[in-house]
Amino acid sequence: MQPLQIYSVIPKLPTALQPLWELAYNVWYDWKHEIWDFFSQIDHALWQECQNNPVLFLNRLPQPTLEELAQDTFFVDRLHEIHTSLREYLTTSSEHVIFDHARTGQPVVAYFSAEYGLSHSIPIYSGGLGILAGDHLKSASDLNLPLVGIGLAYQHGYFRQYLTPDGWQQERYPVNDFEQLPMSLVQTEHGAPLLVHVPVKERSLAARVWRINVGRIALYLLDANTPENPRELRDLTSRLYGGGDEMRLQQEILLGIGGIRLLRQLDLSPDVIHLNEGHSAFAGLERIRDLMRDKGLPFEAAKEVVASSSVFTTHTPVPAGNDRFAPPMIREYFQSYSQELRLSHEAFLGLGRENPSDEHETFCMTVLALNLSRFNNGVSKRHGEVSRTMWRRNWPQYPVEDVPIGSITNGVHISSWVSRDFALLFDRYLGSNWREDPDCDRLWRQGEAIPDTELWRTHIRLKEQLVDFVRERLKQQVLARSGRPREALLAEEVLDPAVLTIGFGRRFATYKRADLLFRDTQRLIALLNDTEQPIQLIFSGKAHPRDNEGKRLIQKIVELSQSEECRHRLVFLEDYDMEIARHLLQGCDVWLNTPRPPLEACGTSGMKAAANGVLVASTLDGWWGEAYKSDNSLGWSIGRGEVYDDPEYQDFVESQIIYQLLEKDIIPLFYDRGKGNIPREWIRRMKKGLMELVPRFNAHRMVEEYAKFAYQPAHTNYHSLSSEDFQAARNLASWRLSVAEKWGSLSLRNVRAAEQSEVFVEQGIEVQAEVYLDGLSPEEVRVEIYAGPLNPEGQFIRRTTSLMTSVQVLEDGWHLYKGTTKPAESGRFGFTVRLLPHYPLAMDPHAVGLIRWAVQGK
Repeated sequence: MQPLQIYSVIPKLPTALQPLWELAYNVWYDWKHEIWDFFSQIDHALWQECQNNPVLFLNRLPQPTLEELAQDTFFVDRLHEIHTSLREYLTTSSEHVIFDHARTGQPVVAYFSAEYGLSHSIPIYSGGLGILAGDHLKSASDLNLPLVGIGLAYQHGYFRQYLTPDGWQQERYPVNDFEQLPMSLVQTEHGAPLLVHVPVKERSLAARVWRINVGRIALYLLDANTPENPRELRDLTSRLYGGGDEMRLQQEILLGIGGIRLLRQLDLSPDVIHLNEGHSAFAGLERIRDLMRDKGLPFEAAKEVVASSSVFTTHTPVPAGNDRFAPPMIREYFQSYSQELRLSHEAFLGLGRENPSDEHETFCMTVLALNLSRFNNGVSKRHGEVSRTMWRRNWPQYPVEDVPIGSITNGVHISSWVSRDFALLFDRYLGSNWREDPDCDRLWRQGEAIPDTELWRTHIRLKEQLVDFVRERLKQQVLARSGRPREALLAEEVLDPAVLTIGFGRRFATYKRADLLFRDTQRLIALLNDTEQPIQLIFSGKAHPRDNEGKRLIQKIVELSQSEECRHRLVFLEDYDMEIARHLLQGCDVWLNTPRPPLEACGTSGMKAAANGVLVASTLDGWWGEAYKSDNSLGWSIGRGEVYDDPEYQDFVESQIIYQLLEKDIIPLFYDRGKGNIPREWIRRMKKGLMELVPRFNAHRMVEEYAKFAYQPAHTNYHSLSSEDFQAARNLASWRLSVAEKWGSLSLRNVRAAEQSEVFVEQGIEVQAEVYLDGLSPEEVRVEIYAGPLNPEGQFIRRTTSLMTSVQVLEDGWHLYKGTTKPAESGRFGFTVRLLPHYPLAMDPHAVGLIRWAVQGK
């Protein structure tokens, strides 16, 4: 029987305790240890039972307890202190990032992401992409960046993992009760839920909106589970990455198009949007539609405005991570929408195709995002290189190094991932500024002053906490799976805080090679059970529900962990999440990372480990390719980042490297003890990691780089193109069309330099060329010398460009250009000449996609 009326019942907090609500409804508690501890000290058992969720915790506190706390003067005074610190944080202005033309009270940037990993208590994330998005918002908050977040509210979130007795992964999907989470329903001025309407085929989808306060940042989440929708649409936001292609497409329509409509309904008008992965690329189309409708712009002019003020970050080189949809499905969902954009359906499909003329090519969200953004980046230097190669078909005439995809290496929010014990240590020896200014080299150099014994004692405490945590978790796993008391007792005997502990925690995608250390089982067992210098392993991670190969990897590790030879030294923890990750990253001695190069975009878990003094052993992929030093002073490299033609052979080779590293370097170094049983050289490397890695690989540095190299210029572009009622955008679109029509007629001839077989380093080589402009002015064409050292095949190893200038007008529209290039090093050197379009408001000549090269012999 259905109830006649439903009420939301909340505890009646005494007046003195009202600030608890504000503390509970701001995720600042996740990186402000004092707040976390304050809640925990009220009722530690209940706090643990509520999984550190302060809203659920307050809702479950007995009323007598609340009344008693209100009478506790010490408690109320402490509450006032913590609440005051939150109010000061929220109201203090920052001068870290300044935007010209920024409107007071308005966000400059809208950040779109399909998932956010903000806290263990808000389970709407799956892994690295979501954690990165959460850390991005937290650092944006600390830096007081005028940013707003947009995402989806998943009723079931990502799946929770449990294992059968034989180690096979199973999935369950518990329901998220949003009213018991630190998120608030957004309402209209009349008290009704705010609804955003989005077209889904021929129907209108209604989505309500939840708000999460992330420090100073507002994050808005769209939720399709509302009575206004039929059942099949209510399930749209049921699961993160759930369902088939059609549900994924519907989710991405809601995220992108719905996200822009939500901003409009909230009267928020950010000038810049940041697409965190291609899931939200439809946001660019909706911005174009708005400009066409509200400002009367033609499609091309509106596209110039949107692309010039959009930032796109791609996160994966794995093809399956870049969503593609069949053309008939896109037609079904976007037939009328493409008409609103005044595009033929083929032209619409071309926006998401690497080859717009290939009618059989699928519609790719990454390609759409690349086409609708002028600021495109990968998430590490190597990933930027891989992305340029991967998406070069979008710019077919360009050398791969000129493909306009850069890189901004990811970082982690240090305050969120540093343990309380290390935080206190940093406060003592670095001062409290490490939280506000974690990218300051000078500050972290003071880590050298931390006494070895104190650093090691802190690390050992964290290892002991990790072992206690693992034993308790393992005991719960055993009881839930088999209920055998004897096995539960054995679980309390696993691991030893004195033993070298290696951690591995991530998605069990096959390319991450979680089984690389298990390829020679007998050799591994010998290492685990060495009587003098043993090792122990803690693994955790989830395979995608449809990834049976990943599930088999888990089963293989679990089966070995249950064997008599390994049960005390090898553990697999179920249901990997932020809580497990924190314990592993803070308590292990070594963090193991084994992706097959070049498939790891970044891999931020090692950064979190390094911030807690944990040493890293990883393949040279993602961020570790930038961080690693050949003297192993910051950790170890598994291979040299090579890419083998035979993946199976590569796995064999790199598995042997791991065993050799363990036997010859890592294990002896860890057990090399001096006075007081202290591993001095190990500690020296821990300190070096803190001093050199933390100030480089943190989210404050990352967000500041986005602000400097993407947000600020994108913000400037928007205001330049929107001047005089967007006349500048119309002019830019008209120029682009004119250049595109004439570009095929442009020509180069008589490209030459002084004939000499040898030149000196830094000696200028004067180059001249004759250029036919077909009516374009010299100001509209950029003529460049493209030069650099050559390999034996005559290909450029590196290149520099030098601008050439028009020095004479010749007959029939030809111009004579001259310029100089200088070889910077000895060896074979070569040059060519190229033409690029140039226009003051076209911020990047490469973005136009037009280029012409000198042809040999002309």
